[in-house]
Amino acid sequence: MDKLNDGEITARLEKLPGWERRGEHITKTYELSDFTHALGFVVEVGVIAEAVWHHPDITIHGWNKVDITCSSHDAGTITKRDVDLADKIEEAFAKR
Repeated sequence: MDKLNDGEITARLEKLPGWERRGEHITKTYELSDFTHALGFVVEVGVIAEAVWHHPDITIHGWNKVDITCSSHDAGTITKRDVDLADKIEEAFAKR
C-alpha cells in the first residue's frame, strides 16, 4: 500500500483545486448545472472507480451537488490510490 505522509498529501492536494483533507480521507463537493448532470457525473465517476478498482463514497444532495470522498480504509490513511483517483475525477469533470 502506497501510504502518503502529511507532506506528500499536502503537495498532491495543492494540485487538486477544491479537494481537502478531512482526517484520513480527501473530499470535494462538485456543483453541476442540474440533477440530471449530477447523476450523469456520478455514473461517470463510478465507471472510473470500477476501472481502477478503488471506490469512493458518493453523495448527491440538493439538486445539483455531488460529494466525493476518497479513502483507503484498509490502510487507515490516505494513499496514492486516493489522490490518483481524485486526479482522474478532476480530469473527467474538466471535460464536461
